[in-house]
Amino acid sequence: MAGPIILDPADPTNNLAKGKRWDLVAKEAVHCLRQTCCYIEDPSRGWQVQDLYETPADRLDAFVGQSLQPQWERKKEMQDAWQRIVQFLRDKCFQDELILDREIKVLKVVKAGSSGKGTTLKCSSDVDLVLFLSCFYNFKEQAQYREVIIRFIQEKLDHCSRSLAYNISLLPSRVGARAPRSLSLQVQARKSSEVIQVDVLPAFNALGSFCPGTKPSPEIYEDLIKSDGHPGEFSSSFTELQKHFVKSCPPKVKSLLRLVKHWQLQYLKSKHRKVPLPSKYALELLTIYAWEMGTDESDNFEMDEAFVAVMKLLRDHEDICIYWTKYYDFQNEVVRSYIKHKLKECRPIILDPADPTNNLAKGKRWDLVAKEAVRCLRQACCYIEDPSRGWQVQRAREIQVTVKKTGEEAKILSVNPYSLIWKTKTRIKNMYDITGNLRLSFQEPDGNRQPLSSRKTLADYGIFSKVGIRVLEVFPPEIQVFVKESGDQNKPYAIDPDDSIWVLKEKIEAAGGPYVDDQILKFQGRKLKNHHSLRDLQIKDCDTIMLIRRD
Repeated sequence: MAGPIILDPADPTNNLAKGKRWDLVAKEAVHCLRQTCCYIEDPSRGWQVQDLYETPADRLDAFVGQSLQPQWERKKEMQDAWQRIVQFLRDKCFQDELILDREIKVLKVVKAGSSGKGTTLKCSSDVDLVLFLSCFYNFKEQAQYREVIIRFIQEKLDHCSRSLAYNISLLPSRVGARAPRSLSLQVQARKSSEVIQVDVLPAFNALGSFCPGTKPSPEIYEDLIKSDGHPGEFSSSFTELQKHFVKSCPPKVKSLLRLVKHWQLQYLKSKHRKVPLPSKYALELLTIYAWEMGTDESDNFEMDEAFVAVMKLLRDHEDICIYWTKYYDFQNEVVRSYIKHKLKECRPIILDPADPTNNLAKGKRWDLVAKEAVRCLRQACCYIEDPSRGWQVQRAREIQVTVKKTGEEAKILSVNPYSLIWKTKTRIKNMYDITGNLRLSFQEPDGNRQPLSSRKTLADYGIFSKVGIRVLEVFPPEIQVFVKESGDQNKPYAIDPDDSIWVLKEKIEAAGGPYVDDQILKFQGRKLKNHHSLRDLQIKDCDTIMLIRRD
C-alpha cells in the first residue's frame, strides 16, 4: 500500500493515514523545524528541544546566534510585504482624495517596532509602519482625526487589495478599547503560508525633517506636554527617535535585547496572556540601561553577566527609576517641571527617552515579572562560577547635586539617590570644614523648602534629577527657619528661638536680602513685630516665614 500507513490498533481495516493531505502536513513540519522550538544544540541527544533555562550560561552567545537571529529568507519576505504596502500608501491610497476638506500627502513612512530597530526575533512576523501625514497640523488634530484616517485607509485597502499580490485581512479593534490608534492587518503572500501582521499608525510629523544625532527643539516637547493627551498617546510621532535610540546600540547589545525579549515571550507571555505585562520596548530600555551602567557602554562584555544583571534589575523592580536626557532635558522650564513630576510617580519608572509623557512601567504586573526573574536566576543560563564578575548596576542614575552655603562657592557632587543622606552630609562637612550641626534642605517645584533627614535617601523625597541643596551650619540652641519671598526664593536661616524678629531681619539683610526697614515678615498670615521673639510667636524648627519687600 502506497503512502503513509497508520493502522488503528483496535481495527486492522482502518488506515487512519489514507486519503489525507500529508504534503501540507510535511510542509508545515519543515517550517516548524526551522523555528526556535525545534532547535537542538546536539542532535545526537534526541528528544531534547533546546531551552533557554537549560542552556549553560557560557553558551548564551551561541543560543542567540542559532535560535534567535532572524533568517534571511524571512527578512526578505517581510521586506517585500512592507515595501508593497508602503508603495500603496504613498502612491494610491490618498491620490486625488479630499479628507476633512484637505488634500492629504504622505510626508514619510517609517518602519517601527522590532523590525525597525534591528532587534527582530527569528520567529517574529510583525511590522509597524508609522504614516506621517500632512493633514495633522498638531498633536490635538492627530487625536481628533486619526480615527477618520484609519477608516479611510481601511476602505481603500478593501477596494484595492487585489493589486498588492497579497491576501490582506483586517483585524478587529480590541473590545472596549479607546478610539483606535492604528490599523492592524494580516498580510499573506498568495504563494506562501507565511502570515505577517502589519500595524499602520497615522501620526503628526512633530519632528519635521529628522536628522539622526540631533536634539529636537524643546518647544516640540512643550507642545506635547500642553496637548494634554493620555500618557504615550503621541509616541508614534517620536518613532524615529525611539528607533535611533535602540538601533544605534552595538550589535552585541542587540543580541542581548533579543535574548531578553525571547525570555519575555517564552516564560512570561506564554503564562500570563491576559495580564498587563511590561512591553517589549520597556524591557529593551531597561536592558540598555543595564548595559550602559554595567559596562560604561562597552561593546565587549560577557552575555551571561549581562543577562544576569537584567534579571536582577527585574527582580528588584520596586526601586527602578530610569530616564535619559538624550532628546529632552531639564533646560526648558515646562519640560523640566513635567519631568520632575513624572519622576515622582510610583516606582518602577521607565521614561521613554523619546517621549517624556510615557512611563512605560506604569500599571504593569511587575510582581509576575519579578517572580519569573527569580526563577530564571536559579537556572543553568544564569549560573556564573565567579559571581564577583557580575555587573554592578544601580537602580537609578547618580544625581548631580549642587551644594550651596551662604558666603561660599557652590560645589557639585554626584550622589546615588538610594544612598543615605547622612553619608552625603559627611562629604559636605569635609568640603566646607564644618564643625557645627549640619542641616540640609531643598526647594520643591512649588517653592516650598523641605529639610532632608539623615536617615532617608534622596529617592525617599522623589529626587531623581538635578537638585540644589542648601547647607546650614547650626549651633545649639539654634533652630532652622525658612524665609520665602513671593518670587519663590526660599532660604534657610539659623537663629536662636529667643532672638527677636529684628535679629532675623538683620540676618536676611546680611545674606543679600532687602534692608531691614524694607522687610515685612509674616507667619501663618500674621505680621510679625520686630520686638517679639520667635519663641513668643511659637515659630518652631523648619517653619516657613513669608518675606514681603516694601514698595
